[in-house]
Amino acid sequence: MSGRNESGAMVGTLTGVAVVCGLLIVTAYQLTKPTIAKNKAEQLKASVFEVLPGSTRTDTIQIATGGRVHAGYGEDGSLIGVAVEAKGQGFQDFIRVLYGYSPSLESIIGLKILDSKETPGLGDKIEKDPDFRENFSNLDVHLSAEGTLINEIVAVKNGEKTKPWQVDGITGATISSKAIARLLNASASQQLSKVREAIQ
Repeated sequence: MSGRNESGAMVGTLTGVAVVCGLLIVTAYQLTKPTIAKNKAEQLKASVFEVLPGSTRTDTIQIATGGRVHAGYGEDGSLIGVAVEAKGQGFQDFIRVLYGYSPSLESIIGLKILDSKETPGLGDKIEKDPDFRENFSNLDVHLSAEGTLINEIVAVKNGEKTKPWQVDGITGATISSKAIARLLNASASQQLSKVREAIQ
């Protein structure tokens, strides 16, 4: 009988500990949620300035798909460009980026990796490799009159870039390089005509 009592007491104790731990986790999450949201908003704002060089002020714009983009303006109030979020499958997991689009140049003028779990030392070069990042200082995304991309954004082998809409890949990180080109192509194809409409 005492064995049953001990088992019951142990189950009761473990249940009590589980309930207290669950309450602590939920409480910690609720208490830190506003701070986490604030930090993410500040990181996003800093990233907008990074992908839209020369911007001194930003504003959020709704586009026809129901999404939001971030416009960047210069000292004189002129539009520098629009920052657009995009997401696509990488080698390990999804890659989330923010890219700067210049309507006047019809080019992508900056890229920031917001979230990536690519292989350290290889796939993570999409964030760190300065030659790869140079692809996104003036990547051609001209639109047709109908609002479609005139040229598809594609990744090519390292050193083989000959066109302004090509992404010069990273040796040893081909999959990650292609993933960036694919997700930019998909986003530009779907979003840039809507962005153009929203800012006119």
